[in-house]
Amino acid sequence: VSWNGTPFQMLKFRSMPVEVEKETGAVWARAGENRATRFGAMLRRTSLDELPQFINVLKGEMSVVGPRPERPVFVEKFKDEIPLYMQKHLVKAGITGWAQVNGWRGDTDLKKRIEYDLYYIENWSLWFDLKIIILTLARGFMHENAY
Repeated sequence: VSWNGTPFQMLKFRSMPVEVEKETGAVWARAGENRATRFGAMLRRTSLDELPQFINVLKGEMSVVGPRPERPVFVEKFKDEIPLYMQKHLVKAGITGWAQVNGWRGDTDLKKRIEYDLYYIENWSLWFDLKIIILTLARGFMHENAY
């Protein structure tokens, strides 16, 4: 889900078997689990599985910088549980964001991620986007919370 709550097909390289959530339903990836294939685990550790999202950017569905998109099932779950959660959908979802460059990605505190997303939205500027892009490149794509 991206801008104004619009659902879209976020592109990623497949890193897990097709039916991995058949029995569990939608769940976030967690450290130490082994649902990803060996090659898929490498893609996820290096964040290379995210590269196809540049096609989403070219199609106008995403931005390079912005709050990370969330699957519709999680949007439905969190919109009533977390105050101001839906505010993150006032802008296009991004490949990288303020929360991510500050370590709030993967299986981390969702409320903290929303706090960083809202800070980004309230303080947006071209310079802020450039800072986030530079931090993304400087810190590399490998991160302890990428799995």
